[in-house]
Amino acid sequence: MDTKSPSARWLPGFLALGITWGGSFLFIKWSLLSLNSIGTAFLRGAIGGLTLLIYCIATRTKLPNKLRQWGHIAVVALLLNAIPGYLFAVGETHVSSVMAGLLNATTPLMTVLVITVGFREQRIDKNQGLGVLIGFAGIILVTGALTGLSANSWRGVLELLGATLCYGISFPYSRRYVNVLDYPPRALAAAQVSSSAILLAPFALLNGITHAPWNAKSMWGILILGALGTGFAYIWNFRNVRLAGSLIASTVTYITPVVATILGVWLLDESFKATQVIGGIAVILSGALVQKRIKLLRNS
Repeated sequence: MDTKSPSARWLPGFLALGITWGGSFLFIKWSLLSLNSIGTAFLRGAIGGLTLLIYCIATRTKLPNKLRQWGHIAVVALLLNAIPGYLFAVGETHVSSVMAGLLNATTPLMTVLVITVGFREQRIDKNQGLGVLIGFAGIILVTGALTGLSANSWRGVLELLGATLCYGISFPYSRRYVNVLDYPPRALAAAQVSSSAILLAPFALLNGITHAPWNAKSMWGILILGALGTGFAYIWNFRNVRLAGSLIASTVTYITPVVATILGVWLLDESFKATQVIGGIAVILSGALVQKRIKLLRNS
């Protein structure tokens, strides 16, 4: 008989996922010491895909076997892994890991905007509209748009927002065409992450993957980023959904910017302003509003 409380079963994996995803921005910085942006995106997908494929073999999980299914999975891999993986890597050559972690929290905002404008599966209610406004105010504070970007650049900010926009497009597309496929989530994740590595392979071959000799930090950075941040992280996430439910599992996105900020300031000596604290809180509040986790206004 299992005597553990429900939270004792899912909490370790929940915290591991939050720390790993929050630490991804630090690991990207470390990877970039030796790897170029394409190399970072390609290797995280290759290592993550290999990790998930080994897990599928160990659990005797079958992968999708129809060409049409792989076509939809490839689209999601492009939007959720390949393009954002590259944009986050190249973006972090222009901005701090702290800013990258904070702007990553705009994903729910981008998702609801894409669904409303492109997929038309829902209309924005008053609370979601408020969330959109708060989210844009948060972006202004996080980026320092009103006072100058300091050590960061507009190019990097736009690259990071482009990555979260890709996330916003990928989620409704995946929900419509991939999540409905009759395969275990780990099989879909293995196919998706592996596909991202295949999509990036030609660019890695043409451009190379390194710009400097390997060192310990860059090797550890890409290994952790790939095996944990892009591999086991999916397994932990699926387990959290199964044990705690999707609502609780999804709140891990509120932990990642906090972890990213702590690690960036602590291990990379990155600067951090009070306005970014306020902006980060505003972005997280925006996510909670557009995802209908909380309500501040009474909808008519």
